[in-house]
This record gives sequence, C-alpha cells and structure tokens, in this order.
Amino acid sequence: MRLYVIAGEASGDLHGSNLVRELKRLNSNLEIRGWGGDLMQKEGVDLRKHYRDLAFMGFVEVVKNLRAILRNFDFCKKDILKFKPDAIVLIDYPGFNLRIAKWAKKQGIKVIYYIAPQVWAWHKSRVKQMRKNIDKLLIILPFEIDFFAKHSIEAEFIGHPLLDAISRNTDPAYISESRKPVIAILPGSRKQEIQTILPLQLSVIPHFSDYEFVIAGTEQHRDLYAEIIGNQDVKLIFNQTYSLLRSAKAALVKSGTSTLETALFEVPEVVCYKGNPISYIIAKSVIDIKYIAMVNLIMDKPVVTELIQNNLNTKNLIAELSKCLSSPHRETQIADYKLLKEKLTETNASLRAAQAILEFLK
Repeated sequence: MRLYVIAGEASGDLHGSNLVRELKRLNSNLEIRGWGGDLMQKEGVDLRKHYRDLAFMGFVEVVKNLRAILRNFDFCKKDILKFKPDAIVLIDYPGFNLRIAKWAKKQGIKVIYYIAPQVWAWHKSRVKQMRKNIDKLLIILPFEIDFFAKHSIEAEFIGHPLLDAISRNTDPAYISESRKPVIAILPGSRKQEIQTILPLQLSVIPHFSDYEFVIAGTEQHRDLYAEIIGNQDVKLIFNQTYSLLRSAKAALVKSGTSTLETALFEVPEVVCYKGNPISYIIAKSVIDIKYIAMVNLIMDKPVVTELIQNNLNTKNLIAELSKCLSSPHRETQIADYKLLKEKLTETNASLRAAQAILEFLK
C-alpha cells in the first residue's frame, strides 16, 4: 500500500512522524512518500519537500511568494501522479492542502485529512469544499465534533496527538548553568516570526536579572538568532523545546502549537503575536474567534494572556511575565491547565489515527 503524506509546518512534521510510526507498526509493507521535515524522514518517509521551504506567513507574504507557491503546487501534483498512491494524507496546512484535496479528488485519489483546518475560526466557506473533497476527516479538538456535525460532515475524533508526543518524550530537563530559575522563550519556527517577535521577547531581560532566559531555537535559523541576540545575556539551545519546558518557571511563547505544548507542561505563559500590519488587518476582518491561543479556545476563556500586534510591547510583556511568576495568577493558570488536560482526555491519538486510516483503506 502507498500513502502520500503532506505536512507543511514543524507541528505537522511532529504529528506526521508519530502517525507514520504507528502506520508502519500496524502495516510494515506501507510505502510512504511526502512533504514534511526531519522527524518524518527519520520515520522512513521518502521526503520530497522540507517544510522550511514552505513557510510563508500572512496574506502579504503569500502574495510576495506566489510564484514559488505555484511552483510547489505543480511539483506536488506531478510527484503524486508519479508515485500513484492509494490515498493522500493531509496534515493541517489548509491553504495548500485543501487545494491539493480538490485536485486529488478529481484524479480519483482518496483524500484523508488529519488535523482539520480551523474553518470554525475563519474561511467557513471552506466547509462546503471539505464536504465535497475529503473522504475521511480525523479531528483532534473536542469542540470540533459539534461544529462538523452541524455542517453534515462526518468526522472522527481521535484525541490530541500532543498528549502522546509529550508522554513519549524522555528528554531530561534543561539544567541552568547559572542555577537561576529559567524563563523559556519560544519565538516560533518561521524566519518572519523570529525577526518580528524575538527582539520584543528579549527586551524584557534587563528587568528580570534573577532569572536565566533560554531560547528554544531551530538549527536552520542559527545565524538569524545570533544576529538578533548580539551580546544580550540569553542562552540559545536547539531542538530541545521539551527539555526546556520541563525546567521553565514561565515562558514567552509565539502564538501557535507551542502555546498548547507549554500549557501541557503546566508552565505559566504569555502568548505573543505580531505580523505584517496589512496581513493582520486582513486577518482580523475575516477571523471569527475570541482568542488566538489554542489554550483559550479549548477552555473558552482567557486562561493565558494574549499580547497581539501593538499590544506586544516591552511594557506589557514585563507586566504579564511578572504575573506568571507570582501568586495568585500563577496558581490560577496552572489550575486551568489541569482542567485543560481533562478536556483532552483521549490518549493514543496517533495510534487511533493510524487505525482509522488503515480501516478506511481496507
């Protein structure tokens, strides 16, 4: 059996690698080709495109890189036709993957979507397209069950794969050489995010001299980190995010999957987001949600503070980080994290997803 898997971001690579591991454990004869990252490649995926070449964030950035994006579409379609898969498995990354789903459906290729596009937040018009082009939908958030049912889309809830990724991780806790308590900085994985958000996150360092600040970095941006950090008093480590979160007292986290990861490690956090002003204005006009942090969306209340666009500044970061380090805010946030874990009760999500895929393809 042949599967073509497409993940376009670091989080998709993580979940894709765990899915592939379970798929191959259940069926050792599977041949899997696709797009993703180092983690998927380590699990035996014949990697055709790395996610670091796909990271275009925001409306303006997409327009600027439209030619490259169109080339990627063309390459992907040709590669799928050459591989002749029994099905394609799409992981999140909706701007690209929903277009591939529409094309694949016309080619008579079965389409499985793992980690549904967040159409409940924006682009609700995509629901009709999903109903038409997706053969099997696997969802990971409890509130998505009712949403897709209301739109006559049959979806299977398999739990959140982050619970499994964290439970399986055995990396030891980061040890501070200075013996000071640690504050983690997670600036995102895209170049644009790091350039915009990291300098603001670093601006609080002089105001917390009793703490050691540590950046969770990715290897491909090593030179960029060095350029931004300069001679500031901050430690930089690579590919050790979970080790860092195991020891962190608090964290400054770019909005995204990392906000949920941080919460599952029960680390009080401040969520940070700042993008291209034009992209932000456009996004704000079409996004229909109260919060941007997944923690707040799942809990349906402001568990963690979100500093967005102009509100992401040094003054606000100092104030909110101080709250994360002291009572009662700290204890309240940790208590809410425990309730969050209860909401995400389903375990073995990657295994359940693999079983659902193979059962569907029988």
